[in-house]
Amino acid sequence: MNIGFLTSGGLAPCLSASIGALIESYKKEKVTANFVGYLNGYKGLLQSKSYLFPSEVLNNTSILFSYGGSIIGNSRIKLTNSEDCYNKGLIKKHEDPLEKAATILLKDKINILHTIGGDDTNTMASELSKFLTKRGYELTVVGLPKTVDNDIIPIVQSLGSDTAAEQSALFFKNIVNENTSSPRHLIIHEVMGRSCGWLTAASALKYQNKLSLKQFNDNLLLKKSCWDIDAIYIPEKKIDMEKEGNRLANAMDEKDCVNIFLSEGACLDEIIIELEKKGTKVNRDAFGHVRLDEINPGQWFASQFSKMIGAEKILIQKSGYFARSAAPNKYDISLIKKSAKLAVDCALNSESGVVGTDEKNDAKLSLIKFNRIKGGKLFNPKIDWFKSLLNDIGQIN
Repeated sequence: MNIGFLTSGGLAPCLSASIGALIESYKKEKVTANFVGYLNGYKGLLQSKSYLFPSEVLNNTSILFSYGGSIIGNSRIKLTNSEDCYNKGLIKKHEDPLEKAATILLKDKINILHTIGGDDTNTMASELSKFLTKRGYELTVVGLPKTVDNDIIPIVQSLGSDTAAEQSALFFKNIVNENTSSPRHLIIHEVMGRSCGWLTAASALKYQNKLSLKQFNDNLLLKKSCWDIDAIYIPEKKIDMEKEGNRLANAMDEKDCVNIFLSEGACLDEIIIELEKKGTKVNRDAFGHVRLDEINPGQWFASQFSKMIGAEKILIQKSGYFARSAAPNKYDISLIKKSAKLAVDCALNSESGVVGTDEKNDAKLSLIKFNRIKGGKLFNPKIDWFKSLLNDIGQIN
């Protein structure tokens, strides 16, 4: 038996650990197989670049739980985007990348493929399986859901997202001390989240919870309000810039600083419209997503608020790479191991799909059919804990 692994898309604190957990689960089932990792996701698959896990690695997979990133590497390649694959030299002219990838899996005699990624990663794997089935070759594909944004439908909790929120909170725990570096200081903590504000909201909640355990002393000029979050902006909630500007101006006058948690996708449509009116070209990636690093949402918000609140210094800090490349925390390790066990059980029963906490099944770990997997899940800003969080920081609901 030949079992393949492939990680793709952006990093999340679960990739290396998921590979380790899957191998451990196969070993517990006493499965004899070759374990093959395709290097750098679908790019490596198209290039037929793979890594055969040697026995000394298979006997020491526990080390993978202490590492972030992916030991077999990632890339952002969409197999249905032939033009992009051709431009990157991965296929020849008029060659179908999906067919080429399937042919390589066929050549390598892969019986089971585990994909660890977001909606695109897993649905592409499903298409590979369908393609090979038409050729009379049965490939079982069992995916695991990873995304720090926690934005996969119908997954309640993506692997690695809890760790990413915890790490984002840790990141800001240090950055916020910059409020002491100058008067009238505006600090914007930009968090990953193109269309889903879950990570920003969860990071803010974890930060505020940690803050509640910290000792402050007004007589030592350690006022808790200076470390508090003043605003949380996410894509799912419209922002009245004038009202928020007035509210934040009062906060600045009162405590000499303002701290904002910002989803990178907040007000994205408004930013794009403004840029295009100025004649600025808005670039997109192979998946059609706007390149947020080129737009710089944090800078846009800073320009909106700085004059309104009289900021003398502005600090914009992005926690994305810090958070997404972390090793998984205890919660995520537990979820990864449980998910891997079910994934292996399903794979050995020749059942394909994505193993995840299914919102249609009381958030229980289930094998979810590929046709139910979609991206773009939105965060619900009316959820009780988020409404309570906004009330606590004095933000208008």
